[in-house]
Amino acid sequence: MHWFVPIALLLCSTSSETQSSHAPLIQFLQNYVGQDEADKDARFAAAFVDLKNDGTKEAIVYLSSSSWCGTGGCTLLIMTPETNSYTLISKIPAVRPPIKMLATITKGWHDISAFVVGGGILSSYDAKISFDGSSYSDHASISPAHRMHGKSKGKVVIPVNAKKEPLFK
Repeated sequence: MHWFVPIALLLCSTSSETQSSHAPLIQFLQNYVGQDEADKDARFAAAFVDLKNDGTKEAIVYLSSSSWCGTGGCTLLIMTPETNSYTLISKIPAVRPPIKMLATITKGWHDISAFVVGGGILSSYDAKISFDGSSYSDHASISPAHRMHGKSKGKVVIPVNAKKEPLFK
């Protein structure tokens, strides 16, 4: 089950439907997060979007747990699909939804934006995060990511109220 336009499809699916249809993603995330007791509460929201305009949908995952969140927000992962698994492209800590795929493109990949506040940031803003040829910036609050001004043109792929599925059952 992939969603870009029909965002409600994932949000309204049952837990068992989500678990079975996203088995490769869930398996990758479980291995990535690890089996620490501290991460047993891990939850995620995922969007599958074509960031490279090549017909393949990459995964954007908002990962939250006591280990993956702080005062600035939680961790955003961007991954490309591989045979029955995924490859991590970027890990961006301390961001909050909404997460958007922007209309602008840098080095062949769509720019993304995330909400930045907390963790020492006193005035909240949307940050534009661009691809540098091998990954996206690993921080939304420092250069090369930068504060956006005005309305950004793009599609919300992980909304503020996204339903987060448990990573471990």
